[in-house]
Amino acid sequence: MFADAADYSAFLRVFARTLDAMPMRVCAFCLMPNHWHLVLWPQKDGDLARFMQKLTITHVRRWVEHRHRVGHGSVYQGRYKSFVMEDDAHFTTVARYVERNPLRAGLVARGANWRWSSAGQTASADTPIIPLTQWPVRRRSDWAAWVDQPQTAAEEAALRHCLKHGRPFGSESWTAKMEARLKLGPLRERGRPKRRVDMA
Repeated sequence: MFADAADYSAFLRVFARTLDAMPMRVCAFCLMPNHWHLVLWPQKDGDLARFMQKLTITHVRRWVEHRHRVGHGSVYQGRYKSFVMEDDAHFTTVARYVERNPLRAGLVARGANWRWSSAGQTASADTPIIPLTQWPVRRRSDWAAWVDQPQTAAEEAALRHCLKHGRPFGSESWTAKMEARLKLGPLRERGRPKRRVDMA
């Protein structure tokens, strides 16, 4: 998706223009060679879907036209995935996970060295700065150093589970309330249902 600096810069220009047209609070973001993560804080219901639709449609149009690949299949594999998070330590866990992406991939030694993220973004003639909003929780004073420290396997596994299944990320009681509010039923195992065996 992003082959060189020009591709990253082009996406950030699309991102900035989308923000101008449809204001959205951006808490953190990170662009990677084959995917990207955004931590967004919508003002009201429906804002996220509208924002993401405009962002992805505009980026796809630019991407296929630039590569002369109109009519050669999709750029994204299906609809974007999202999940809600509790505005406490769970929020900072997500923001840290997002800004740690290039470290996990071995692309940089420090999060602040990846210029295509909220941790290290730098403006240039063709690359805008994405304005970041104040977080709903206090940011640690040693945030940059903390981002550079590995997260636990349990934290990463929990986040990937929420992302894959669109489940809320938070405390047990908060998660139960959000699942009820969002009308999320229990997760079902993949594959054929198990046969019931009655014993006489």
